[in-house]
Amino acid sequence: MEESHRQKKHTCLQSQPSNDSINKKCKTGKTTLSGRKSVQWLLSASIRLLKATKICVTGKSNFQSYSCVRCNYTEAFQTQTRPSGGKWTFFYIGFPVELNTLYFIGAHNIPNANMNEDGPSMAVNFTSPGCLDHIMKYKKKCIEAGSLWDPNITACRKSENMVEVNFTTSPLGNRYMALIQNTTVIGTSYVLKHQNEQTRTSVVVPVTRESEGAVVQLTPYFHTCGNDCIRRKAIVTLCPQAGVPYPRDHSRSVLGGWLPLLLSALLVATWLLAVGIYLTWRHERIKKTSSPTSTLLPPTKVLVVYPLEICFHHTVCYFTEFLQNHCRSEVILEKWQKKKIAEMGPVQWLTTQKKAADRVIFLLSNDVNTMCDGTCGKSEGSACENSQDLFPLAFTLFCSDLRSQTHLHKYVVVYFSEADTRDDYSALGICPTYHLMKDVTAFRKELFHIKQHVPVGRRLQACHNSCSFL
Repeated sequence: MEESHRQKKHTCLQSQPSNDSINKKCKTGKTTLSGRKSVQWLLSASIRLLKATKICVTGKSNFQSYSCVRCNYTEAFQTQTRPSGGKWTFFYIGFPVELNTLYFIGAHNIPNANMNEDGPSMAVNFTSPGCLDHIMKYKKKCIEAGSLWDPNITACRKSENMVEVNFTTSPLGNRYMALIQNTTVIGTSYVLKHQNEQTRTSVVVPVTRESEGAVVQLTPYFHTCGNDCIRRKAIVTLCPQAGVPYPRDHSRSVLGGWLPLLLSALLVATWLLAVGIYLTWRHERIKKTSSPTSTLLPPTKVLVVYPLEICFHHTVCYFTEFLQNHCRSEVILEKWQKKKIAEMGPVQWLTTQKKAADRVIFLLSNDVNTMCDGTCGKSEGSACENSQDLFPLAFTLFCSDLRSQTHLHKYVVVYFSEADTRDDYSALGICPTYHLMKDVTAFRKELFHIKQHVPVGRRLQACHNSCSFL
C-alpha cells in the first residue's frame, strides 16, 4: 500500500484511466471525512471472491484521531490482473490531515482471501509536514501562523547577567516573548508593541547563568493562532565592545592588495575596447563613403488611354514596350484586361485603375495607319483589331478631377507627331505634354515626379472651354 499526497474529491477511484469493465465504488462508514489526503493500494492476492477493502487511519499529535472507510467492489473481479496488464490499483481521497502529525494507516481485505486464516493486511506510517515546509508555508493557515514572517533575530551577551535580543516585529500581532535556554530556561522577557506594524525592536533579557552559545526562542502571539504560532530561534553571541575594533579579516586584506591591479587591468581593457569600436566605426564609414549604394525605386504604375483611331500595334504597342523596358513602369492597358472590364463594367474598371495608377497617360497621334501589321507581345486578335474606345470616358474622369482639383498631378499627355488636340479635348492642354522621342529624357523624369502643379487660371479656363458640357 502506498500513500499519495494528491488532494482530490471524496471518492474511491482506480488510479489510472482504463477501459476495464469492472466498476468499483468506495463507501465511507459513519465518519464524515473532509478531502485532504489520499491512500492508494494494490490488490495482489487471490481476488476472485474479494468484496471490499477496509482502511483505517490513526493520527497522533496533541489530539488523537481515528477514521475508517470501507471500499466496496460492486462487481466481481473476473481476472487476477487488469486486462491492460499489471495489478489492480485503487485510491481513496478524503482523510483529514493536520500539520506535524504522525499517522498510522492500515488496510485489510473483506472477506479473507483464504478461509479460516487471518485477514491479509498492510500498514504504513506517515508524518505530515509543518508550516515551515517549502510548500506548506504558503498555505493560508500557515501564513496566519507566521510562516512568511522573517524576524531576523540577533542576540548578544552584553554582560554576565544580561542578553540583548533584536528582531523585526510582524503586522500579525503586537505581543512577543523572548526565552533564553541553556539546558534549562535561564531568562524570559515579554515585548508589547502598541501598534501592529513591521518595525525593528530590541529587548534586554536578564539571565541567571552563562548565556554565550545559548538558544534564544522568540514566541509570537498573533490573534490568528494564539499560543500555537510558529516560534523562531537564534544563538546568543558576544556583543562587540565600544572602541574595540573588529578582528581583521584576512580575506579582505588580500582583496585590498589585489584591488588596484584589478582596477588597472579593467581600465586598460576598457580603453582597448573603445579604440576597437572607434576603428570599426571609422572603417565602416569610409567604406560607405567610397562605395555608395543606390536605392532602387519601385516600378511606376501607368494607365495608358488612347483614342480609337490610333493604330494599336504601330503606336500603343511600341509605346507600352518602351514604358516597360526603359522606364521601369508597370503598364495598365484595357486591351489586356477585357475580361475584368466585362465583369466590372468600363466605368468601374476605369475608375478603379485611375485610383491605383501613379500616372494616367493620354496617348495621342495624328498618324492614322490603315495597315496595322506586326505583333504585340500581350495583344490578341487580328492585325487590324482596335481596342474598345475608353478615351472619352477617361477624359470625363479627368474633367471631374479638374473641377474638384484632385489627382491632377497624375495626368500626362504624350504624342508621336505634332500636337493637334481636338477642341473637344483641349482641356488636356494644361497637362504636361511630351513629344516622343524628342522629349524622352524629360518624359522619364516626369514619370517619377511627385506632383505636377497646374496654374489655377489655366485650370479654370480649360474647364470652361472643353469640360463645360459635363
